[in-house]
Amino acid sequence: MIRKLHRWPGLLALALLTLLALSGAALSVFPAIEHVAAPQADTGQNVAQLATRIQDVFPGVEQIKRAPSGQITAYWFENGTPGAAIIDPATGQSAASADPNQLLRWLTNLHRSLFLGDGGRIVMAVAAAAMLMLVISGAFLVVRRTGGWRRWFAPLRGPLAGRIHVEIARVAVLGLALSSVTALWMTASTFDLLPDGEASAAFPASTSGQTGVAFAQSDTLAQTPVADLRKLSFPDPRDATDVFTLTTDQGTGYIDQGTGELLSWADQTGWARLSETIYMLHTGQGAAVLGLVLGLMALGVPALGVTGVIVWLAGRRGRPRIRANAPASRAETILLVGSEGGSTWGFAATLHKALTQAGQNVHTTAMSAFDPTRYGGAKRIIILAATYGDGDAPSSAKGFLGRLETLEALPDVPLAVLGFGDRSFSNYCGYAKAVASTAASKGWQELLPFHALDRQSPQDFARWGRALGTAMGLDLDLIHHPVLPTSHSLTLISRRDYGAEVQAPTAILRFALPKTSFWHRLTARGFGRFQAGDLVGIVPDGSAIPRLYSLASGTRDGFLEIVVRKQLGGLCSAQLMELAPGDTVTGFIRRNSVFHPDKSNAPLILIGAGTGVGPLAGFIRNNTRQRPIHLFFGMRDPESDFLYGAEMRDWQSVGRLSQLVKAVSRSERPRYVQDALRAERAEVARLIRDGARVMVCGGRDMANGVADALADILAPTGLTPIALKAEGRYVEDVY
Repeated sequence: MIRKLHRWPGLLALALLTLLALSGAALSVFPAIEHVAAPQADTGQNVAQLATRIQDVFPGVEQIKRAPSGQITAYWFENGTPGAAIIDPATGQSAASADPNQLLRWLTNLHRSLFLGDGGRIVMAVAAAAMLMLVISGAFLVVRRTGGWRRWFAPLRGPLAGRIHVEIARVAVLGLALSSVTALWMTASTFDLLPDGEASAAFPASTSGQTGVAFAQSDTLAQTPVADLRKLSFPDPRDATDVFTLTTDQGTGYIDQGTGELLSWADQTGWARLSETIYMLHTGQGAAVLGLVLGLMALGVPALGVTGVIVWLAGRRGRPRIRANAPASRAETILLVGSEGGSTWGFAATLHKALTQAGQNVHTTAMSAFDPTRYGGAKRIIILAATYGDGDAPSSAKGFLGRLETLEALPDVPLAVLGFGDRSFSNYCGYAKAVASTAASKGWQELLPFHALDRQSPQDFARWGRALGTAMGLDLDLIHHPVLPTSHSLTLISRRDYGAEVQAPTAILRFALPKTSFWHRLTARGFGRFQAGDLVGIVPDGSAIPRLYSLASGTRDGFLEIVVRKQLGGLCSAQLMELAPGDTVTGFIRRNSVFHPDKSNAPLILIGAGTGVGPLAGFIRNNTRQRPIHLFFGMRDPESDFLYGAEMRDWQSVGRLSQLVKAVSRSERPRYVQDALRAERAEVARLIRDGARVMVCGGRDMANGVADALADILAPTGLTPIALKAEGRYVEDVY
């Protein structure tokens, strides 16, 4: 529900909100320009002195105004002709023309009413209300994504457009909320929907009957600093019953023009002060710096709009459309989905469709939207959860476990949890297992025992579906057809072969970049933009399941490169190893942003063995700024499988690689990368103490050995691999 409240007002009002934001940002500059350009009164100058100087220059002066910026304007009549000028308070003389700025007037009318009068004001008020709704719903979505208010500025992962969208929102949300609320207040005030609250002193019943008092003889004017002045209106010297009208920050009063005596006074009301504060907060008048800050935040609205549309379109493409999605309150089955890359949503769509065809009312939503108070008609809850990284929550399940752990009353319906993962990982289906374990520890009734689905097996999914159908008393047949991302043909342009002598046939395969549209390049989708460390999915002949390979190159390199080792019985690796230059395969890009080097200058410790050196070589190749990189590379025989050997020497000579440590496993003294790390323990410990980031790529057994070695090395320092992972300084890409 919150996502819909955020999505549709933003999409429907995008053009209007962009116009509102850009015109507001432009208007925010004028108070600052006015403050800088206007001559300012001295700190000790009072209104009596100012009025004296101006009247000496303009004897027919009728009114003096001071703007919140400090700009002073005088208005007069001379020989029956009105005049006005911006005044230098030091001399009382004209400093500049007081003619209205036509651009400012045009922008103001555009911003307030679209040049449509009251009708336009209402339209712009609706836009401000939409902005406020977007801000509130967006704040809750950020909290849901980051895992709580205290993690508001937690590091993000995922596609670039989504990260930019959230980063801008996290910074601009307070400013946009302030601008929206103050705009609605000012509109309500314009249409007299709020009390006036202006101070109004009683007009004096009698005066001295005299005229021509010197300003300095008026204690009130002499004691009022120019900094407090808002307006001084002069009396008609021919009418002895007329009076001076003085308006300051404190209130309004009347002064006798013959004696200078204050005849009556009314203090500024609290309501009027509130209204003026809101006006100041919205316009920046009297707070030029704040105005500029709010203007900068308003400039984020167009960027939020563009990135929001990109995220919406990507979501429509990456997530299958759930048809006949019943409202949560009327659904018999609640289906909660935790997905990172989108594939789990495909399984959810298959299950949703089968249950719906079996006569069930089903509501499918993200795990992050879990709200048991809305499930009044539910008879069961089913969770389909993937795992991100080493047991973390996938993006659409952020915050779920926290809410489950603090839930006081569990839903009075049974629960089934299906985990998605890869059995080759040590923490297989770690997040889904954590969900099932937490639910069990709280006593949540079980519909089915926890089940883990290995490598998205359609056959295993069908078997689980039959068990679910039996538990529900339904004949449930789940036939799942994976929906793959848009794929492109990749043409091999070169290959280098290694490892035949050590019975480990391996090749560095380089493909030409496929042609991509301008839109793909602009939005960084697919082959439009990728980096070393991302993944390329190859769909082998005879299988619908893609195999993922870590990329050793990025878009800027001008080619796509992977390192492949022929696996025993491996369908995809066998086909890739048979390729000759000119042959083609079909592939797609999958982001793997967690395995990218960060932007800091801290040293990198790269650890890889065999084909795991591929993305690490890509990082080194692109290290043009010569960040310190230390590579620990495990191989069988340097004469046979020293991948990128020639390039390594070149990269060292130009400063892209600081240190290369080889670990050779087939030698008189076999050594693995964990042994190499222990041999360099002092240097490794020093680098990590100084802020180095560790990146590991390769087989799971190797990665476990590396973690154990680093735990030993870091023990004297008080650091651990687990602590480094929590800080984002230890990342793995293992298989």
